Amino acid sequence: MNAVNNEDIHRLTFEGKEVILIGTAHVSRESAELVTKVIKEETPDTVCVELCQSRYQAITQKNKWQDTDLVKVIKEKKAFLLLSNLLLASFQKKIGKKLGIKPGEEMLRAVKAAGEVGASLVPADRDIRTTLSRAWRLMGFWKKIKLLTQLVLSMGETDSLTEKDIEEMKKKDVLESLLAEMGEVLPELRRILIDERDRYLAYKIRTSPGEKVVAVVGAGHVPGIKKCWNDPVDIGPLEQIPPKGKLVAFLKWGIPSVVAGLIVLGFFFAGASVGVNMLKWWVLANGVLSGIGAIIALAHPLTVLAAVVAAPLTSLNPMIAAGWVAGLVEVLLGKPKVKDFERLPEDISSVRGFWRNKITRILLVVIFTNLGSSLGTFVAIPMMIKMLT
Repeated sequence: MNAVNNEDIHRLTFEGKEVILIGTAHVSRESAELVTKVIKEETPDTVCVELCQSRYQAITQKNKWQDTDLVKVIKEKKAFLLLSNLLLASFQKKIGKKLGIKPGEEMLRAVKAAGEVGASLVPADRDIRTTLSRAWRLMGFWKKIKLLTQLVLSMGETDSLTEKDIEEMKKKDVLESLLAEMGEVLPELRRILIDERDRYLAYKIRTSPGEKVVAVVGAGHVPGIKKCWNDPVDIGPLEQIPPKGKLVAFLKWGIPSVVAGLIVLGFFFAGASVGVNMLKWWVLANGVLSGIGAIIALAHPLTVLAAVVAAPLTSLNPMIAAGWVAGLVEVLLGKPKVKDFERLPEDISSVRGFWRNKITRILLVVIFTNLGSSLGTFVAIPMMIKMLT
């Protein structure tokens, strides 16, 4: 394994402030050791780390996961966000296991070293929830599914990684590497996940207190930070979650309106038997496929029944989704216990673990049930039009 050298250390200045920028690999032992060495030798006034406040708490407070309110996550429509975050954490964990190091170890070392030299600590990254929410708004339902599929496939690919692959990965930001394919399809995704964070990090680092600052960031962010180092940055817009687009709002209300209109036309213009058959197709397509989605997620039988019953109704109501109903039922039937939270870091290291752990299984129930319901809608509408014509 190549030793980390001085090429990973970049010295910058801003309005009289001296900044030592360290580009690290999130799964590299040498990076972790370099961070400790630099902070102790430089004895800075402040240490900035590529963590937001919530991620800082997650890596420094072992029991933080036990505060997760799954009911709140489902009601606030954040199941996709949480599952994506867990998949990313899983990928880093598996790579770190190959290298014999805990993912994010360099950040933990930075936190520890900052305390030892009496430096202030600044979590300098944008809140992960804001970053993912901004990215999420750019993606439709199917792009979200593609993203999650890509992340799951990446988990399996870690088993066949060679030493050369790992060395190449150490040179990049893990998040950027994972989403490279999505970035080609949706360039805006890279802008939000990487470019915006480069500007945010640059602003937070150069405005941190003290005359000497050590900043610890992933190597993939170093070029972007240096590029915009002296540029004015307005972080206000970077912290905002944009409203949903007009097309999303149109589809949200348009599809239920089309379906309701087709059923009404069936009854009044093609006869009661056609209308009844259209209604049957709608109920069966939504209910059955939604139920299959819940079964794939290994949901409780009563949860599967709830998905089947709810899907035909929720698909006509833009304010609620079958997956949310199924997820809430699954929570009530098998509320996660302390041991599920304790096992979560280990369970997310394998695909089987995602289905075994109650926390991630509930998230999968939400997602697969919604996926089944959406498939049901797209299957039913053409059949209903065919019956009408």
